[in-house]
Amino acid sequence: MPSVEYDLQYLQAGITTLEKYLLSGELYWPTDATAPAGEPPYPRLTLESLLLSYERLQAQALSLTQEASLAQYKQQLHTIRLHWLSAWRKKATRSFRSRLNLWRNYLDEYRYHPEANADRYPYEVRQRVMVYLLKSETDHLDNLDIELLSNLDNLLKGILKPGKFVWSIELQTRFDRKTFWYLYGYLPKEVNGFDG
Repeated sequence: MPSVEYDLQYLQAGITTLEKYLLSGELYWPTDATAPAGEPPYPRLTLESLLLSYERLQAQALSLTQEASLAQYKQQLHTIRLHWLSAWRKKATRSFRSRLNLWRNYLDEYRYHPEANADRYPYEVRQRVMVYLLKSETDHLDNLDIELLSNLDNLLKGILKPGKFVWSIELQTRFDRKTFWYLYGYLPKEVNGFDG
């Protein structure tokens, strides 16, 4: 799990370029931020990565300084979202579709090669979480996208083995079992009858 500083710096960097990003035609936008030492490089800026960083920070024990920074970033995100609401929703809709396709691709890879892809689940399931976070930010979802999400969820329910929370335990309070059921289990390395 990324550190608090990692997510705070990503939010800060993202907010500084968020307006340009929202008004662009791109789904992935470069950032100038450098990740803290010992942590992976930052991903390109996306709306869903910002939302996920924010959610992770909500689950963490923060210092007073960190809480103040997060409150400031929350206000800035809110202000930008309201000011550029149409662009925000259009970007969220395109991002939803993109993440949904990435999630489908992973499940297809798992279907054909479960032994090689089961261990990737704790990382890949972030695509499903991002789809959830984007869903309420969109302006309109195509019925085919909604149907695809439902079908993928039904397929996953048929193969996911109940288990422990797949991410760091600190995040569990923000990602409850009822809503984020797909974060509570694992994929077996052998699957019989998975015909998704």
